[in-house]
Amino acid sequence: MQADTWIALLTLTFMEIVLGIDNIIFISLVAGKLPKDQQKRARLLGLSAALVMRVLLLLSLTWIIGLTQPVLSLGGFDLSWRDIILISGGVFLLVKSTLEIHHKVEGQFEEKTMKNVSSFGYAIVQIVLLDIIFSFDSILTAIGLTDQLLLMIIAVVISIIVMMVFAKAVGDFVTKHPTIQILALSFLILIGVMLIVEGAHYHVPKGYIYFAVFFSLSIEMLNMRFRKKNPTVNN
Repeated sequence: MQADTWIALLTLTFMEIVLGIDNIIFISLVAGKLPKDQQKRARLLGLSAALVMRVLLLLSLTWIIGLTQPVLSLGGFDLSWRDIILISGGVFLLVKSTLEIHHKVEGQFEEKTMKNVSSFGYAIVQIVLLDIIFSFDSILTAIGLTDQLLLMIIAVVISIIVMMVFAKAVGDFVTKHPTIQILALSFLILIGVMLIVEGAHYHVPKGYIYFAVFFSLSIEMLNMRFRKKNPTVNN
């Protein structure tokens, strides 16, 4: 693979893992209400369901985006299904990311009331339903970062495998360093704007996003190292 392909794969995999943290937390909460001998199986099945959902959504959305014939005209501006999906997805990411950042910065944590899990089957149904919701921002992010379907699927598969193996470790790391999640949400805003611009028939080189992701992540890694060496410094 070429260098830009590797960069795209690494960037997308990183984003998929960070954005999957909420999914991991929910699956862990549901699985935690089951008997201990069923918890690991529930987590694995839940993440497997997430993988299937995301691949199916990728296949369906990329097929729809391939439909470039105009189907709607607004003020003399022709929109195809591709344009409608990209603009709608961009608006979705903008709204969702802004609200999530607001909740995290303001310290407003929503209490999620969860019904008692009475059976293994009911737990899996809950997980699958939430997987569908959690998958949308993941898939829209993939579409915003690359136009290669195979690359999207590889990144999704790698991220789910990483979460299966290191679910607790990944969750603990992001919980300990919430700025990583804030960074990912900030990138979603950038990706949302790019999707809207793409839907309006303006091309934005994706290399700009890759550079922004890795530059910001590098700065945050340096900040984390500095805070670790200087624990008395006010964050």
